[in-house]
Amino acid sequence: MPATPPIPNSNRLGQSDDGTRQLLKWGGTIVGAGVLAGVLLLSVLGGYSRLGARTNGGWFALIVLLACLPFGGLLLTLGVAKWFRNRRLAGPR
Repeated sequence: MPATPPIPNSNRLGQSDDGTRQLLKWGGTIVGAGVLAGVLLLSVLGGYSRLGARTNGGWFALIVLLACLPFGGLLLTLGVAKWFRNRRLAGPR
């Protein structure tokens, strides 16, 4: 029975694909979508008042804004934290 090659450890410091790029990319994309929804809400879709948005499209943009900013912000924060951790673990170059 031939010996199987060892499975590489995915937690090694040399591993370049640990999910940091994906967190940064998707976190930035989701935050960007939320910011875009906010800009559209204020400029094109009628704005908002103390009681909420003024149009149906404005309500949709407000919902997208309020969903994307916190979730995307958390993803982006996690990605930045992982990036700083990877830099610290890599040591001085």
